[in-house]
Amino acid sequence: MGAVVSEVGSRARRPELREFLRSRRARITPEMAGLPAAPRRRGQGLRQEEVAVLAGVGASWYQWLEQGRDIVVSAQVLDAVARVLRLDSAERRHLYALAELNPPPPDPAPRPEYCEGLQRLIEAWEPRPATVLDRYWNHVAWNESARLSLGLEGADRNCLVGFFRQRAQRRGAASLAAWERVAPLVVAAFRAAAADHPGDPGFAEVVAELRRTSGEFAQLWARQEVRELAAVVNEVEHPVVGTLTFESTQLRMPAQPGITLVLYNPVEGTETAQKVRWLLSEE
Repeated sequence: MGAVVSEVGSRARRPELREFLRSRRARITPEMAGLPAAPRRRGQGLRQEEVAVLAGVGASWYQWLEQGRDIVVSAQVLDAVARVLRLDSAERRHLYALAELNPPPPDPAPRPEYCEGLQRLIEAWEPRPATVLDRYWNHVAWNESARLSLGLEGADRNCLVGFFRQRAQRRGAASLAAWERVAPLVVAAFRAAAADHPGDPGFAEVVAELRRTSGEFAQLWARQEVRELAAVVNEVEHPVVGTLTFESTQLRMPAQPGITLVLYNPVEGTETAQKVRWLLSEE
C-alpha cells in the first residue's frame, strides 16, 4: 500500500475534496485531538497547521491538499489525515476516491448486524423463499419458505459447501447437467467476493474445506475464473416434492457490506410454486 501514490484529483473533484476536508476538520476540536485550547477557540475545529502536525506532514503540503492542488499523495499520508480527522470506514474510502487513489477494502465485519426490518422484508417475500448471507456465504437468516424448500434445518451453514455436497443428491442426467452448468458460475462468483477482501481468513477457510472435500470444487477453483453473480437458475432436490427450480437473485446491501439478500423466484412451467405452497400448507 505504501507504494501507491497519486496526483490529487481532476479539476471536477478538487472542490469536493476541499469541502470534504474542511467539513471534517471543522468537527474535530483541539480538545478532542488532545491539544490545549485557548478560551476563544473552545468548541471550534482544528486549524490546518494543527492537522498537519498531528498527521506528521508539512503545513504547506496539507494546505495544498485541502486546496486540491496538483500534489502527489500516498496511501500512508491519507491514512494519517483520516486518523487525525477521525474518519470512519466510509469516509476514509470517500477521501481515497476524491484523491483518486484506489479505495481500501471495507473494515472487517465478521458478523453483520441485523434489524427487524430486514427480517420483515424476507418474511414479506413469502410464499417464495428468501435468505440472508454473510460475506462468506453463510446462511444467517431465512423465511419459512426457504427453511422448508431449501432444507436449511440441519444443512451446511455455508451455502457454497452445501451446494457441492448436494452433487451426490442429483437424480438423473438432466439434474446433474443442471448442477454442472451452475457450478462454474458459483465458484467464479465466490472468488470475486473473496477478491473484495484480500487476506480475509474467513474466505480461506471455506476454500480450504472445499478443496479438501470436493474434487469438483478444486478443479473449478484452479481455473482462476472471476465473475459477478446477479441471477442464476438453479435446481434443488427436495426429499418430499422432488425437483424445485428457482431463479435466485443476489442483492447486496450498500449500508451493510457484509450482507447479501438472496431472493428465489419459482421458474414458470416447473410446478415449483405449487410445490412450495404445498410444503407451507403441510407445515
